[in-house]
Amino acid sequence: MNKTAIVTGGCGFIGSHLVDLLIEKKFRVIVIDNLISGKLKNIKNNKNITFINKNINEIKLSNLPNDINNCYLFHFAGLGDVVPSINFPKQYMETNVFGTINLLEIARKLEVKKFIYAASSSCYGITNKRNSEKAKINITHPYALSKYMGESVIKYWSTFFKIPYISIRIFNAYGRRSRTTGAYGAVLGVFLKQKIENKPLTIVGSGLQKRDFVHVKDVANAFYLAANSKLKNRIYNLGSDKPISINKLAKKISNKSVSLAWRPGEPRLTHANINKIRKELKWKPKISFDMGIEEILENIDEWSDAPLWNKKNITKVTKEWFEFLS
Repeated sequence: MNKTAIVTGGCGFIGSHLVDLLIEKKFRVIVIDNLISGKLKNIKNNKNITFINKNINEIKLSNLPNDINNCYLFHFAGLGDVVPSINFPKQYMETNVFGTINLLEIARKLEVKKFIYAASSSCYGITNKRNSEKAKINITHPYALSKYMGESVIKYWSTFFKIPYISIRIFNAYGRRSRTTGAYGAVLGVFLKQKIENKPLTIVGSGLQKRDFVHVKDVANAFYLAANSKLKNRIYNLGSDKPISINKLAKKISNKSVSLAWRPGEPRLTHANINKIRKELKWKPKISFDMGIEEILENIDEWSDAPLWNKKNITKVTKEWFEFLS
């Protein structure tokens, strides 16, 4: 492999784990991150990277070192979480769609070896089945739309401008360094802060809904294998293929809980069919859910600065969710 990589969002949750892996593999790494949610300290060997503090919408070719032609570009940067996308849809489009287009133009000028994109399984929408990459696209909120549009423009740029790509639709990534500040979002971070404060866990509906949790280190390895592979212009699902109920997750964290109203537009099941990525990239998850949760609980203080969510403030912040998705 060529040993140079650009990683957008490289100080964030998944991006920082990939940067660690790339440095371990002796890559030269250029990280682009505006540090709004990412942290430079997330990268173990941050002295061994070139760091550029820029938004992806603003990054220019002139901001990059002039000797990185023929490199890999891993794109993780963007806005996440469903709830704020309902409140700020234009911002999500500007960042997740037009920011991606800006990076594609840079990739085209650099003649990158491959553009590897962190897509989202949210494109499958509300489903009660195991989804393959051929499953019907069902966009239910602005976040899902912005991520799927990002994938769509990548496919178009690949066809027209001959940029090799791989798009990886991540299901429910979890692990250390997940974001601890900002909007109401991923269930695990919400639960961990509630446990730290000895508050009841807020379980939506019956808690029987299942999520396909995949450990962040397994995610990072999948992106590395995608770059290392000779394959191009592919879309892959990335999950464990073993969905876990929210009740099971909650019991591993605390025996105190409170129920919230079921939210319209929330899937009863996320379940990745990972046959394609297993076969083509020879990837499989290595870290079990039990091992991953044990590691997190051993380091639970990392979530001490996370926002504390309770029944009252969750109801307030998800008001628009109920209004638009009912």
